[in-house]
Amino acid sequence: MTLAERLATALAQGPGDAVLLASDHPDLDPLAVPTEAAVLMPVTDRAQPGVILTQRTDTLRHHAGQIAFPGGRLDAGEDATAAALREAEEEIALPSSAVTVVGALDPYRTGTGYRIVPVVGVVAPDLPLVPSEAEVASVFEVPLAFLLDPANHHEASANWKGRERRFYEIVWGERRIWGATAALIVNLSRRLRWS
Repeated sequence: MTLAERLATALAQGPGDAVLLASDHPDLDPLAVPTEAAVLMPVTDRAQPGVILTQRTDTLRHHAGQIAFPGGRLDAGEDATAAALREAEEEIALPSSAVTVVGALDPYRTGTGYRIVPVVGVVAPDLPLVPSEAEVASVFEVPLAFLLDPANHHEASANWKGRERRFYEIVWGERRIWGATAALIVNLSRRLRWS
């Protein structure tokens, strides 16, 4: 069975453990219409698969310097898959033709009003990815097994806008993956239950 088939089979089995949706965020207005967004979770097809992530530039207005998946808002007429593939091509020069889409995870609603649909795709290893200078400082790969291991999912908290916020963080080397990106990884781990 190929990696794409294994991932598709695991994703089709349903959410399993409780999935983090951030729908109970204290600042969310339940009547507000969220901004629709999508990210691509690119998994490299190698003996020990990895996940491609980006580090955002320090000059961005929002989430500067943070670790993220390629992604962004849906354009008019786009679905989540089309948006995720378009954003990956814009941000890291990953051609959509190089991605085998295997499925999507449950949408994740952020405290800042976004509803993010994570799209999982398999890509060949060692593609020549080029970060967009305006948005992406670097592109790197983290072993999938490391990201999926619950022992690496640490709960943390911080004070933000006068309230304590709880979130996940995953530390890989000198890189700190946290917030929505870490929550999406935790959701992927719970869906796959990969050992």
